[in-house]
Amino acid sequence: MMQKTALITGATSGIGMATATKFAEAGFKLIITGRREARLKELAEKLSELSDVITLNFDVRDKEKVFEMLGNLPSAYQNIDVLINNAGNAHGLGAIDQGDINDWEAMLDINVKGLLYVSKAVMPGMVQRKNGHIINIGSIAGKEVYPNGNVYCASKHAVDAISKAMRIDLNIHNIKVSEINPGLVETEFSEVRFKGDKAKAKQVYQGYKALQAEDIADLIHFMVTRPAHVNLAEVLILPTAQANAVTVHKE
Repeated sequence: MMQKTALITGATSGIGMATATKFAEAGFKLIITGRREARLKELAEKLSELSDVITLNFDVRDKEKVFEMLGNLPSAYQNIDVLINNAGNAHGLGAIDQGDINDWEAMLDINVKGLLYVSKAVMPGMVQRKNGHIINIGSIAGKEVYPNGNVYCASKHAVDAISKAMRIDLNIHNIKVSEINPGLVETEFSEVRFKGDKAKAKQVYQGYKALQAEDIADLIHFMVTRPAHVNLAEVLILPTAQANAVTVHKE
């Protein structure tokens, strides 16, 4: 099999970083993106011992930057076989009447518009080659609405709808579209949601075993290595202790 190229957004932490590591170990050429340049360079240096890696330092909210950087890739990286739309965020957890509009805009801009910008930049090449696989990282919040989740849930419901629409529209081009909807994953997610309050974020994962970033990375790798006629279209993945968005058994 020829070496494939994967583009992973939000690779500087959590699921993105774990996926980049898993894919480098599997021999994929990697394009890793993120906002934190120092982290990107550090990860690239580590993974370059395993495979070929380039970094793109941009925020997916920056439409012009997204198209500029993805439109000027080195020739060896222009044929993107796998796109993993992982970049995302949650800001705040409170009743909608008390919500911070800046938080709302950040979630909609990154989780929805950023995913669309990156996809728009990558899809034409896949369509031209009649081949490709797009994996969108959604959330259980895209399947259920829970108290105080409001706009975050709305953003992930949008990812769910976009994923379904992509699968329909790209079907004639032989492009696979998959969606992964994780429950509780122990990453920097809660720390960002709680504005850097590490103690509060830590409480989210106490009393049970949450999913780890590596669990999602394993699933992503499994998805992209299925035979050409197989597409795992949607997967809801939860820790054993979690039954739905709000039911978690803690010891």
